[in-house]
Amino acid sequence: MGKAPNTPLGKMYKSHIQMILDKDIEGLLNQYTDDALLISSFMKEPLYYKGHKQLREHFQGILGIKGLEVDLAFWAETDDPQTLMIVEAIKMQTDTGEANMRFADSWVLRDGKIAIHFAGMVQYADGSIA
Repeated sequence: MGKAPNTPLGKMYKSHIQMILDKDIEGLLNQYTDDALLISSFMKEPLYYKGHKQLREHFQGILGIKGLEVDLAFWAETDDPQTLMIVEAIKMQTDTGEANMRFADSWVLRDGKIAIHFAGMVQYADGSIA
């Protein structure tokens, strides 16, 4: 597939990725509801981030990313309720070198903003499978 479709959620996703590249944490936070919940499996143990204060802490991790390439392997979205499910192959540069991973992210939106974000790791940077 490669790239997000030209739909409202596709445009929101492209904006999301651009804000990561730009290290625009405020812009990212504006995509989330005030009470948003992000559940992350990035560290092989579930991490929960609730609300903008905790999301800000989570997004601080993007500051170390020097490059990001995203190739979408799967895309599914619905309008009512507004949801998104994607599988991405990610390549990025970090302070420790190049990292290649796979994510399976899902968003549940409320009033056009992300209310629930399942940030699922499928393949970790060390090559191990979740």
